[in-house]
Amino acid sequence: MKNINSLLIVAMLITGTSASFAASHAAAPAASGASTVSALPIAQAEIRKIDLENKRITLKHGEIKNLNMPGMTMVFVVKDAKLLDDVKTGDKVSFTADHINGVFTVLSIKKSN
Repeated sequence: MKNINSLLIVAMLITGTSASFAASHAAAPAASGASTVSALPIAQAEIRKIDLENKRITLKHGEIKNLNMPGMTMVFVVKDAKLLDDVKTGDKVSFTADHINGVFTVLSIKKSN
Protein backbone atom coordinates (compact mmCIF):
# COMPACT_ATOMS: atom_id res chain seq x y z
CA MET A 1 0.00 0.00 0.00
CA LYS A 2 2.94 2.30 0.74
CA ASN A 3 4.17 2.01 -2.87
CA ILE A 4 0.68 2.76 -4.20
CA ASN A 5 0.47 5.85 -2.00
CA SER A 6 3.89 7.01 -3.21
CA LEU A 7 2.94 6.50 -6.84
CA LEU A 8 -0.33 8.31 -6.33
CA ILE A 9 1.41 11.25 -4.70
CA VAL A 10 3.96 11.48 -7.51
CA ALA A 11 1.21 11.30 -10.14
CA MET A 12 -0.78 13.99 -8.35
CA LEU A 13 2.30 16.26 -8.12
CA ILE A 14 3.00 15.82 -11.81
CA THR A 15 -0.55 16.82 -12.67
CA GLY A 16 -0.43 19.75 -10.24
CA THR A 17 -2.79 18.29 -7.65
CA SER A 18 -2.08 18.76 -3.97
CA ALA A 19 0.04 16.05 -2.31
CA SER A 20 -1.92 16.49 0.90
CA PHE A 21 -5.10 15.68 -1.02
CA ALA A 22 -3.46 12.59 -2.50
CA ALA A 23 -2.19 11.39 0.85
CA SER A 24 -5.50 11.95 2.61
CA HIS A 25 -7.46 10.08 -0.06
CA ALA A 26 -5.02 7.32 -1.05
CA ALA A 27 -6.17 4.92 1.64
CA ALA A 28 -9.86 5.69 1.20
CA PRO A 29 -12.02 2.84 -0.11
CA ALA A 30 -13.04 3.04 -3.75
CA ALA A 31 -16.43 4.63 -4.28
CA SER A 32 -19.10 2.34 -5.67
CA GLY A 33 -20.80 5.11 -7.62
CA ALA A 34 -23.92 4.63 -5.52
CA SER A 35 -25.75 7.53 -3.99
CA THR A 36 -27.89 7.14 -0.94
CA VAL A 37 -31.39 6.14 -1.97
CA SER A 38 -32.97 9.09 -0.15
CA ALA A 39 -30.81 11.55 -2.12
CA LEU A 40 -31.82 10.18 -5.52
CA PRO A 41 -34.70 11.65 -7.52
CA ILE A 42 -37.73 9.43 -7.89
CA ALA A 43 -38.65 8.34 -11.42
CA GLN A 44 -41.92 6.91 -12.72
CA ALA A 45 -42.30 3.75 -14.79
CA GLU A 46 -44.45 0.85 -15.89
CA ILE A 47 -43.08 -2.65 -15.37
CA ARG A 48 -42.79 -4.51 -18.68
CA LYS A 49 -41.00 -7.67 -17.50
CA ILE A 50 -39.57 -9.18 -14.31
CA ASP A 51 -36.73 -11.71 -14.37
CA LEU A 52 -36.45 -13.01 -10.80
CA GLU A 53 -33.74 -15.53 -11.59
CA ASN A 54 -31.34 -12.88 -12.88
CA LYS A 55 -32.52 -10.02 -10.62
CA ARG A 56 -33.53 -7.88 -13.62
CA ILE A 57 -36.52 -5.72 -14.38
CA THR A 58 -37.60 -4.12 -17.65
CA LEU A 59 -39.12 -0.68 -17.13
CA LYS A 60 -40.77 1.77 -19.49
CA HIS A 61 -39.64 4.81 -17.56
CA GLY A 62 -39.78 8.57 -17.66
CA GLU A 63 -36.75 10.79 -17.27
CA ILE A 64 -34.17 9.70 -14.70
CA LYS A 65 -32.60 13.02 -13.75
CA ASN A 66 -29.54 11.80 -11.84
CA LEU A 67 -28.56 9.62 -14.80
CA ASN A 68 -29.32 12.32 -17.41
CA MET A 69 -31.49 9.70 -19.10
CA PRO A 70 -34.61 10.49 -21.12
CA GLY A 71 -37.67 8.28 -20.97
CA MET A 72 -37.29 4.88 -22.66
CA THR A 73 -37.78 1.17 -22.10
CA MET A 74 -34.76 -0.67 -20.75
CA VAL A 75 -33.56 -3.46 -18.49
CA PHE A 76 -32.14 -2.71 -15.06
CA VAL A 77 -30.48 -4.91 -12.47
CA VAL A 78 -32.13 -4.70 -9.04
CA LYS A 79 -29.88 -4.25 -6.02
CA ASP A 80 -31.89 -6.77 -4.01
CA ALA A 81 -34.27 -9.41 -5.39
CA LYS A 82 -36.63 -8.64 -2.47
CA LEU A 83 -37.47 -5.38 -4.26
CA LEU A 84 -39.43 -7.46 -6.77
CA ASP A 85 -41.62 -9.24 -4.18
CA ASP A 86 -44.45 -6.69 -4.17
CA VAL A 87 -44.60 -5.71 -7.85
CA LYS A 88 -45.73 -7.42 -11.06
CA THR A 89 -45.74 -6.85 -14.80
CA GLY A 90 -48.05 -3.97 -15.71
CA ASP A 91 -47.73 -2.16 -12.36
CA LYS A 92 -47.08 1.57 -12.37
CA VAL A 93 -44.17 2.23 -10.03
CA SER A 94 -41.96 4.90 -8.52
CA PHE A 95 -38.29 3.96 -8.33
CA THR A 96 -34.76 5.19 -7.80
CA ALA A 97 -31.80 4.06 -9.87
CA ASP A 98 -28.12 4.77 -10.11
CA HIS A 99 -25.11 3.74 -12.17
CA ILE A 100 -23.18 1.35 -9.91
CA ASN A 101 -19.99 -0.36 -11.03
CA GLY A 102 -20.93 0.23 -14.65
CA VAL A 103 -24.46 -1.17 -14.30
CA PHE A 104 -27.78 0.71 -14.21
CA THR A 105 -29.28 -0.52 -10.95
CA VAL A 106 -32.70 -0.07 -9.31
CA LEU A 107 -32.17 0.74 -5.64
CA SER A 108 -35.80 1.16 -4.56
CA ILE A 109 -39.18 0.49 -6.13
CA LYS A 110 -42.79 0.70 -5.01
CA LYS A 111 -46.21 0.72 -6.61
CA SER A 112 -47.51 4.17 -7.44
CA ASN A 113 -50.85 5.26 -6.02
